[in-house]
Amino acid sequence: MEESNLRDFHQAVEDFRLARRQAVMQQVLARLRSESAELLSYDEVRQKLKMTGQTEQGIQEIPLDAIVGSVGRSGDYTRDFLPIKDSDKERWARVKAAFLSPTGVPPIAVYKVGSAYFVRDGNHRVSVARQLGNQTIDAYVTEVRTRVPLHSDDDPEEIILKERYANFLEKTNLDQIRPGADLKMTWPGFYSMLLEHIRSHQYFMGLDFQRDVSYEEAVGHWYDEVYMPVVALLYERGLFNEFPGRTEADLYALLADYRRELGEELGWDMDAQTAVANLAETKSERAENVISRVAGRLIDAMIPEKLEPGPQPGLWREERLEPLVPSAIFNDILVAVGGNDEQQQALDHALTLAGRANGRLFGLFVGCPEDDLTAEEQVQQAAHIKQVEAEFYGRCQAAGVRCEFAVDWGSVSQALLRRSVWADLVVFSLRHPPGLSPAERLRSGLTPLLQSCSRPILAVPVDANSQMDRMLLAYDGSPKANEALFIATYRAARYGFSLVVVVVVNGRVTAETADYARQYLADHGVDAEFVVKHGDDVGDVVLAAAATHQSNLLIMGGFGRQPFWRIMLGSLVDRMLRVFPQPILISR
Repeated sequence: MEESNLRDFHQAVEDFRLARRQAVMQQVLARLRSESAELLSYDEVRQKLKMTGQTEQGIQEIPLDAIVGSVGRSGDYTRDFLPIKDSDKERWARVKAAFLSPTGVPPIAVYKVGSAYFVRDGNHRVSVARQLGNQTIDAYVTEVRTRVPLHSDDDPEEIILKERYANFLEKTNLDQIRPGADLKMTWPGFYSMLLEHIRSHQYFMGLDFQRDVSYEEAVGHWYDEVYMPVVALLYERGLFNEFPGRTEADLYALLADYRRELGEELGWDMDAQTAVANLAETKSERAENVISRVAGRLIDAMIPEKLEPGPQPGLWREERLEPLVPSAIFNDILVAVGGNDEQQQALDHALTLAGRANGRLFGLFVGCPEDDLTAEEQVQQAAHIKQVEAEFYGRCQAAGVRCEFAVDWGSVSQALLRRSVWADLVVFSLRHPPGLSPAERLRSGLTPLLQSCSRPILAVPVDANSQMDRMLLAYDGSPKANEALFIATYRAARYGFSLVVVVVVNGRVTAETADYARQYLADHGVDAEFVVKHGDDVGDVVLAAAATHQSNLLIMGGFGRQPFWRIMLGSLVDRMLRVFPQPILISR
């Protein structure tokens, strides 16, 4: 060997040793990060992504950093093509010397999968070229087509994701049934859920169509009639802003899993629109929302529940009705049931509302925790629950109202409050209204529901028997009174119910307050009778107007005072709950 060639060879050996030290360091760092530093295996990737064909592309100049794997030698180099085996020293050094010679080196041979390349001949040449800092290399290219494309920056975890997607496509042929459909996910475990959804959809299609439905037909029908409408709903509600980096299929699967979770927790079958309304609040991955949830839990732990501020006015409309156009404002109605006469009256009124709106009724039985009962009492309670459930389903079926039944434990007020976010309206029997004294109001079991519920509530007094078609609106121009005005206007316009508006002019409420309500009603084509009085005793005016006009439903805004002052001084809501003989609908 000539002296100059010998020097080049020795320098190449030193370069190899340096590359080996870099490879060791790269492997150590990868282990510390729980990552893989090795090349991808072509055979594994081809199998995972489902090869469908290949085409010879001839000699091309390809980018070195797009070469991510090897055929048969993936364990000999790191992802950056640094050598791992000491036994490669002499071969690597000879290739390095050849690179520097006048003749150079021949092109390598690669498979191209997507935008990534795999070396089938020329691993040493790639390693040396990378060490020399070259940007490209000549290669004989064979393009391999796969069901799911591969990108040059895909890591092993992403390969697994694409493998699951390829398996999903192989089982469903969705990419052929609906060309252009893209159900890529960042959560690979959810593909089994999608397959289960399709199988269930096929079964119910057979029941609906009264014939055998092929799997291929079910796949297309599921995509068109189930998957795409849910994705459209997610876009409409802006959910993708709350989950940056997630795909459409991710959000579909997350919503489906959340509905399952809610079903197990609440005992109700939640539809997509009901679940999506609260998905962002409970599952959002935006950093500021995660921090907000933690802060909210800290505040809840520090402030006594009965002194916590109530929800913002109109929150229920934002969460439940907007931006969707509702067919009725009370589609999902939550009612406490238990079998006694008062709760039966509450159920009667809830059935009336649900029937008019073609809505759904959520019946909730709140029982005593089993740990607080003897064995005999547990048996008695279980039998009572079965009886209440049977009566509830029977009443709903007779009324032609869709329904769900569930059981919760502890305080009725607390149970209704927990589940109220899944409803548009909460209905309960008013057996024990808030008392006259601050101590009685503080101890009242209704206080958490009245103060904190973010949904409108309908309190049904004992012995009330009302069709709720002669409405009386107590209006003072406050934000919550405006929500009550919205409800009254809707019911008058939708069902043609009569409406009387009571405005009591005092230090805070002016004559212009009544003018605003008149204009609002006129803008919506609603005729109403107005009772405008001057004075300070709003309650007396409301009761007198109700008696004069034989009103059978009072609509009013929720508490206006802060919780502490409402406990200490009382409120118009508290008084009406004690003395008004007909149902009271309290807006939020």
